[in-house]
Amino acid sequence: MDKKSFRKKYHKRREKIDAESLEEMSMAIANRSLALPIWDYSYYHIFLSISEKKEINTEYLLHILYGRDKSIVVPKANFSTHEMKHYLLQENTPISVSNYGIPEPDEGITLSPDKVEVVFVPLLAFDQEGQRIGYGKGFYDRFLGQCKKDAVFVGLSFFEAEKKLPSAASDIPLHYCVTPERSYIF
Repeated sequence: MDKKSFRKKYHKRREKIDAESLEEMSMAIANRSLALPIWDYSYYHIFLSISEKKEINTEYLLHILYGRDKSIVVPKANFSTHEMKHYLLQENTPISVSNYGIPEPDEGITLSPDKVEVVFVPLLAFDQEGQRIGYGKGFYDRFLGQCKKDAVFVGLSFFEAEKKLPSAASDIPLHYCVTPERSYIF
């Protein structure tokens, strides 16, 4: 199966998740993430969920980050360049939904990717080696390549690992992936 087929398969699997299950699984992922050895850092990058795509609700992780007094960084995608800008999420950071349905900061304090220490990575599927398949535009592979050499990449998934996914040399693997049932270490 190629990446496009995996994307289609996991979009269909997500469509079947009801609202209550989505919230329960999102909370389980956030709670399970507490056991990872990632909480001694300062700068955490997290995506703001696209509810129409039934992404993991990252509000639960945001509450953990706020409660631990971490600096939270959120992306803003530029679909012309396929690059992201990264903004420090503060109490007064204005958030709007883009034309692509993505909640993003309108403005604020930008940070360089090399300041980010932990990245919570959105994905559709991942495998037992830490490879992941996202939406296919390469935003995160480009961004992860710009992060510090010792930055930690944590995938978030409703589903368990595939045995093996197709990957390219430019794909950057995860260090961890958290599902409602377990955490994977790569």
